[in-house]
Amino acid sequence: MLERLFRLREHGTTIRTEILAGVTTFLTMSYIIFVNPEILSSTGMDKSAVFVATCLAAALGTFIMAFVANWPIGMAPGMGLNAFFAFTVVGALGYSWQQALGAVFISGVIFLILTLTGIRSWLIEGIPHSLRAAIAAGIGLFLAIIALTSSGIVVADPTTKVSLGDLTSTPSLFAILGFFVIAALDALKVRGAILIGILLITVLSILVGDSEFYGVFSAPPSLAPTFMQLDIIGALHTGFIHVILVLVLVEVFDATGTMIGVAKRAKLVQEGKPDRLGRALFADSTAIVAGSFLGTSSTTAYAESASGVQAGGRTGLTALTVGILFLLSLFLAPLAGSVPAYATAPALLYVAGLMLREITEIDWSETTEAIPAALTAIVMPFTYSIANGLAFGFISYVVLKAMTGKFRQIHLATLLVALLFVIKYAFY
Repeated sequence: MLERLFRLREHGTTIRTEILAGVTTFLTMSYIIFVNPEILSSTGMDKSAVFVATCLAAALGTFIMAFVANWPIGMAPGMGLNAFFAFTVVGALGYSWQQALGAVFISGVIFLILTLTGIRSWLIEGIPHSLRAAIAAGIGLFLAIIALTSSGIVVADPTTKVSLGDLTSTPSLFAILGFFVIAALDALKVRGAILIGILLITVLSILVGDSEFYGVFSAPPSLAPTFMQLDIIGALHTGFIHVILVLVLVEVFDATGTMIGVAKRAKLVQEGKPDRLGRALFADSTAIVAGSFLGTSSTTAYAESASGVQAGGRTGLTALTVGILFLLSLFLAPLAGSVPAYATAPALLYVAGLMLREITEIDWSETTEAIPAALTAIVMPFTYSIANGLAFGFISYVVLKAMTGKFRQIHLATLLVALLFVIKYAFY
């Protein structure tokens, strides 16, 4: 049956290799079951329900990837997108989390339409490479400031805006220790380095009495507090135009780039040969819609899937294994509830560091490419908004190209996005 479903021999792999690859991928991305509830619960969402929604959305998205696309890619609520949901849409803009879920649903539907019509490919080709790289780096910086403030390493200051916090406090010390543990283990190629770091700091915080231990296993908590709670009508409010625009743009670049990168490493996308990228993109967009009903931010493909490919994963059986492990994680709710914010902060900070590597892809020798890219990355953390970073980047790119006589270098997709952001600032 597995051979018929996943065509293992055709891809030169075995059941054992695929399962081991799935376990490897799961270990590298499973930190999300602890980090996502911590981030989204800051909006007032029930933390236990978000934990269940995270596991179910990850499992469902990965199952779709396994059976529809037959690709070895794991899916789960995306880092950066969850921060935008919690700290910008709800925290800064003041919308309810129900409206934010409605925006996720609408973005997923738009994403699905863009995928089915082929417009998504046109968008990807039209957005400058420098801006795409800057978006990833900027989201990394945004995650970094969230991590540093949640651990107390960086604090607000009335004179200098921000300042160094008390590094002798328990949260700061544990966050610093966790970061070095994660970085060292990952450098040593230890599988599940981020997960190990989170669990180690959690155990230490319990041992010193700084956080409470609720146990490890139990029946899954109720999903009711977040299930079907999305407010689609509320998300159709005019002020949500730029929120939905940002969600769609980040989903398009993040997921597509990740899928193509992982698929190329697995040699599933080769020049002149048919591939299943279209099906993989369909799986991605449908998972976003499903996640909004469950009660979590946008689901996306995980770059950590590359670790499973490195271990030999080549088919959907790898993804199926990842999905099953996410379902089994539903029984770890007490452990997830025992994880303090400063235990997940090192994971956020480390992921931020990895995302910053994208700045090497920017053409720094060309001013009209470099400056918009730099503004994109800088404005995100300084205004505490991914949306503002995107707006500054796209608008400045169009303006600088036009002012230097390079208007023909502006793709229609880039011009369209810039105009939408101008309309947003002018009228909303």
